[in-house]
Amino acid sequence: MENYFNYFTEIEEHFLRRRGGGLLLSTLDWALIETWKDAGIPLEAVLRGIDATFEHYGRRSSKTRKINGLGFCSQEVLAAAEDMKEAAVGVSAAPTVSRASQGFEPETISAFLRRNADLLDAAKLPQGVGVSVCAIATDSAATLRVLARQSETRKESSRLEDLERHLTVIEEKLFAALLAATPDQEIVAVRAQADHELTPYRHKMPAAQIEQLQKQYLHKRLFEKYGLPRLSLFYM
Repeated sequence: MENYFNYFTEIEEHFLRRRGGGLLLSTLDWALIETWKDAGIPLEAVLRGIDATFEHYGRRSSKTRKINGLGFCSQEVLAAAEDMKEAAVGVSAAPTVSRASQGFEPETISAFLRRNADLLDAAKLPQGVGVSVCAIATDSAATLRVLARQSETRKESSRLEDLERHLTVIEEKLFAALLAATPDQEIVAVRAQADHELTPYRHKMPAAQIEQLQKQYLHKRLFEKYGLPRLSLFYM
């Protein structure tokens, strides 16, 4: 994906600039950005969709309802992505750039991976019947330390995209274990909160996107509750 590692910050900065500052993005906003990223929606399509939303809002005679969240931009983002696809613009591979220029030096990556390994070891995690989140967290921490050593010792490190995929797999395993071990009532409570926050946006999003957004919201909330780090290189 174009500007892969800048995807989140580019969207955040652009939306806040168009909104004119104010509060930072909400948990729901970040979950929606993750949904767009996972769906392969180009950064340019998201930025165009945000611009189109604010332009349409600016032409309205009545402005009693402000654009307080990215959910209001969802329809325009999807429309912009479809327009780009039809125009055969597509999503080109990110150009090769030096890791140093992106802030992804081997020592920086290594420190990030080791810090997350330490956080996984220190986390106080729930224990469910038939699943040991602690064991998975311990294994994940060991894998992160191996990846950290590889980042330091290889002259030609693996592509950042490959490392990101590896980190995504580790995080998905942690989330699945955490979901299985967390009491049902806690999951129900988080889902209820997600449903409440999604209410203003439901008519603006397809059902598949709503479902994915609920999953991302739950993922984020559970990781926050148990002090687990997000493993993506974006969070460095």
